[in-house]
Amino acid sequence: MDFGFSIPGRGPLATREGIKAFATRGEELGFACLGVPDHIVIPRNIDSRYPYSSTGTFPGAASGDCVEQLAIMAYLAGITSEVKLLASVMVVPHRSAVFAAKALASIDLLSNGRVIAGIGSGWMAEEFKAIGAPPFSDRGRVTDEYLEAFKVLWAHEQPVYHGNYVSFEDVTFLPRPVQQPHIPIWVGGPSDAALRRAVRYGDAWHPIRMRMDWLKNTGIPRLNEIAAEEGRPVPALCPRVKLHVTGSPMPEGERVVGEGTLDQIHRDMAELEALGCDYVLLDTYLDDPEALRHPEDSWRVYAEMAEKVLDLGNQTVR
Repeated sequence: MDFGFSIPGRGPLATREGIKAFATRGEELGFACLGVPDHIVIPRNIDSRYPYSSTGTFPGAASGDCVEQLAIMAYLAGITSEVKLLASVMVVPHRSAVFAAKALASIDLLSNGRVIAGIGSGWMAEEFKAIGAPPFSDRGRVTDEYLEAFKVLWAHEQPVYHGNYVSFEDVTFLPRPVQQPHIPIWVGGPSDAALRRAVRYGDAWHPIRMRMDWLKNTGIPRLNEIAAEEGRPVPALCPRVKLHVTGSPMPEGERVVGEGTLDQIHRDMAELEALGCDYVLLDTYLDDPEALRHPEDSWRVYAEMAEKVLDLGNQTVR
């Protein structure tokens, strides 16, 4: 099981120097993957519910800043040599299918085959409207079509695709990605639609900030059911967890995977390994803007995890 962590895409650490510091420190510690978030603009008024916090409030709303995801990934391609570069997650309808496929293919080329396309259909209706994306209500259908188009563009010498939201023919799409037949696709989201998308189009399911009991008793069994219904293999399991180290134990009923003392987190990591996870992405940002102002706290936590919980050299839990 490999491990990675999230790179800041907003706040005072989302600078050339801050991103470089996170990336180089991560490679030095032996992490295998860097995750990059996705927003293009932050609307001033957001009524949509943020699905990854208990309050439903998007933590980036206060500052309103964000560095574009693909730009960060291209920068990381030039300053790293081994780590995988994960979009976690790319909101697929935010960019045209052909442009997104081209950008990802180009970064895969420049990184010598290190891109992973973590994808989602999006949650913020206001951002869709602001950037002129397809209708928010169509986002699931748009995402599925775009993923089909990605695979056609990445794998075929004479790509042709005709759908309701994207259509192309008589084009040359070169250079293609280093990774063939396509860049690995990790599908995020807990809904049945997301799980079915992971089975139909994904190499992995990438659930975000989930509870362990939900993952074991609901998420994974439902993924297996859908794979059986579709007659397809079960995708790999590659979760992103909320890494929050506390001084005293948290009640089991109040925490998500990755929260609590190092002993509690160690048990979480061991349980994820026992479930057969291929990757685990760690996220220290929490939902507190102040967490983005103190990189030394994140570095300390990652170093402590590498020393006491994770055996990064052997890709396992200590």
